[in-house]
Amino acid sequence: MGWLARAGFSEDDLRQKQYMAALTRCFPGKHPSGRGDRAPTPAERRLCAPYLERELSLIRPRLIIAVGKLAIERFLGAGGLAGRVGQVYRVDVGELAGVWVAPLPHPSGASLWLNRPQNLALVEQALARLAQVRHDLGL
Repeated sequence: MGWLARAGFSEDDLRQKQYMAALTRCFPGKHPSGRGDRAPTPAERRLCAPYLERELSLIRPRLIIAVGKLAIERFLGAGGLAGRVGQVYRVDVGELAGVWVAPLPHPSGASLWLNRPQNLALVEQALARLAQVRHDLGL
């Protein structure tokens, strides 16, 4: 069972009622090492930022599930995964004021972060908190 299903989101609801977006609009290509995809550069993220910002202003989400370090930093600023995953944050400034942000690690096999038992415990904590926010918001 996938993470979002464990947090109470059904696949049908996700496909019909939720919006998924990436920080960039183009596939950045494979990582030179051959392990997974290349992370978009800061310049590529800046180039695509207006598209994401416009989408967010149109959709006006109540909850953002930020998956991966780049997405987490986009919505919460710099900080390590271990200090963020397992928490849920309410944004209180700017256009996203009032939006909840639930950070999750990227499930890519290229990341070793999920191989550590203490990090798996943080993911479980994150899913429980995400389920509570989902329930509280009626999603």
